[in-house]
Amino acid sequence: MTSESLVGRKRTSNIAFARQVAMYLSRMLTDLSLSDIGANFGKRDHTTVIHGCDKIAEKSKTDPQFKAVLARLEEEVRQSS
Repeated sequence: MTSESLVGRKRTSNIAFARQVAMYLSRMLTDLSLSDIGANFGKRDHTTVIHGCDKIAEKSKTDPQFKAVLARLEEEVRQSS
């Protein structure tokens, strides 16, 4: 997956899901506003960011394996900063 695909217009399920995860991590790990996060992901609206973050939060509540992967990703991002 390329960074261009995360900010691009394609909405295939695998790209959209990766984009939602990236938006969720952006929201959790930065002080950026929802509008700023959306702007960084291809000029998306703040409601798109809210929807994506809510989907990822819900999936992490219902899927323990996904929650573990998300926690690992978050830790990797924190360490690389």
